[in-house]
Amino acid sequence: MIRAFVLALVCALVISSCGEDHLLGTELEKNAAPDFTLTDGVSGKSITLSSLRKSTVALAFLYTRCPDVCPLTAGQFRAAQRSLGDSASKVEFVAVSVDPEGDTPATVREFSSLHDLSDRWHYLIGPRAQLEAVWALYGIGSFASSGARAVEHNDAIYLIDSRGRERAIVHSSDPPNWLLDDLRALIRESSD
Repeated sequence: MIRAFVLALVCALVISSCGEDHLLGTELEKNAAPDFTLTDGVSGKSITLSSLRKSTVALAFLYTRCPDVCPLTAGQFRAAQRSLGDSASKVEFVAVSVDPEGDTPATVREFSSLHDLSDRWHYLIGPRAQLEAVWALYGIGSFASSGARAVEHNDAIYLIDSRGRERAIVHSSDPPNWLLDDLRALIRESSD
């Protein structure tokens, strides 16, 4: 009887470990990530989110003049790129502007250079109406605060798997390893 129980327990553990990795960020329902098209402020090319499929995507909402959260997120992206090594080629890092008036191609290129982001990095810009539609799809609020130099916005980083499904949200305030560990888990899944 005990032997049968132990055998059943071992089998259950083996079977449960064969599924998808548990993610550290807030797990989402694996719905298709809403698609959109914006202009990459770095390259000037039009980018559609669905064109990045087959790669894992880390999607954040930033602005170039941001004094706090955005530089932290950019730093986490760069640290993840370095820590992933060769696997970094399987991840696209994407920022969508929350400041259509302030984020110009010139400020985007300066921000990207300052944070040493270039490989597999896209900083997407567009007119306010086009960006507002994207913000609404992802539940991102963006509000100019008093003085109009600062923009209040959420710091969500959406993690999208190689099949184009929303899998998790991490934040700049989460432990730094969460972004990296969740990206590694999603890369492993895409290799299975």
